[in-house]
Amino acid sequence: MHQPEKRRPLRLFWMQSGGCGGCTLSLIGAEGPDLLATFEAANIEVLWHPSLSEESGSAVIEIMRRIIDGEETLDILCLEGSVMRGPNGTGKFHMMAGTGRPVMDWIADLAAKAGHVVAVGSCAAYGGVTAAGANEVEACGLSYDGQKEGGLLGAEFRSRSGLPVINVAGCPIHPGWLTETLHTIAAGRFGANDIDEWERPLSYTMHLVHHGCARNEFYEFKASAEKLCDLGCMMENLGCKGTQARADCNMRAWNGAGSCLDGGYPCINCTAPGFEEPGHAFTLTPKISGIPVGLPTDMPKAWFVALASLSKAATPARLKENAVADHLTRPPVDRQKKTR
Repeated sequence: MHQPEKRRPLRLFWMQSGGCGGCTLSLIGAEGPDLLATFEAANIEVLWHPSLSEESGSAVIEIMRRIIDGEETLDILCLEGSVMRGPNGTGKFHMMAGTGRPVMDWIADLAAKAGHVVAVGSCAAYGGVTAAGANEVEACGLSYDGQKEGGLLGAEFRSRSGLPVINVAGCPIHPGWLTETLHTIAAGRFGANDIDEWERPLSYTMHLVHHGCARNEFYEFKASAEKLCDLGCMMENLGCKGTQARADCNMRAWNGAGSCLDGGYPCINCTAPGFEEPGHAFTLTPKISGIPVGLPTDMPKAWFVALASLSKAATPARLKENAVADHLTRPPVDRQKKTR
C-alpha cells in the first residue's frame, strides 16, 4: 500500500526585541491543545524560541547565520516586541551580543529570507507600549510606526509568500490568535483575504470585544457603571472601547474563563495601533455635550444618541435596580450563544 510522502516540517524562528515578553507568557499558557502539541499538529519545527529552546549565545547566532546564508530554510519568522532603532536610526540602543550588529539589522536580514513574517503582539506590529511617550529609543513595528506605514521593513515589504507582515496584535495576544494563524499558514491556506486593513488576522478581528460581553444587558438599557467594580456598562463613563475594539476576547475565553471585562476592567482596545496613548486615562470616557466621543462602530451615531435617550427615559431607576438583581442571580452567560 502506497504511503503518502511525509511533508518536511515548517521551520519557525522566534526573536524577542523591545518588550516585556508578555506575549510569550500568554502563549505558553495555551490549552486545548497545549503549545507543544499545537506545533506538532501543525508540523512546525521550532528552530529557536528564547523560552522553549536550549541553545543560547553563539549557538543561536549560528542558526541565524545559516538562515541568512541560505543553508537553513526559514518558513516563519516571529518577532515579539518592538524594533528599537535609536539613537538616530543606528539601532545601537539594542545590540545583538557577540555580533557587533544591532538587533534591527538581524531582524531585517531574517525577514528577507522568511516565507511568512509574523508580528506577535502590538509592540512588534505597531510599536506599542515601548513606543509610548517621547519614544527616545525610536521604537516601531515591523511595517508600521504607530498608525503610519513604514516601520523597520517598510510598507511595501512582502515575504516569500507574497504577503505583508501578519500582525497578530494584542497586549498581550490570546494564545489562540497566534496558534490558529500558524495552523492556517502551515495548511497553506492563509492569504491576503485573511487579514484586515491593519494586516491583522480576520479570524479574531472580524468580531468586536462587545460581542459576547457579560455586561451587554446593561449596555442595552444604558445602565452605566459610575466607578470600577460597579455593575453596569463601562462604555459611557469608564472608557470601555469594547464597542469599537476588534477582537473576540469575550467569545474566546482567556485562561479557560474570563476577559478584561469579566475582571471588572474596561477594554482599552489593545489590538489597535496607538492604543497605548489614548490622550486620556484608560478609565475615562471623553465626552462632548455629555455624549461619548468614541461611539459604537456597529450603529450610526444618531441611532445611539436617540436610543440612549429613549432607554434612559423609559427605564426608571427601580427597573434598573431590578435588572442588576436579576443579573446577580442568573446563571453564567453561555459565551457560545450570546453574541450581542
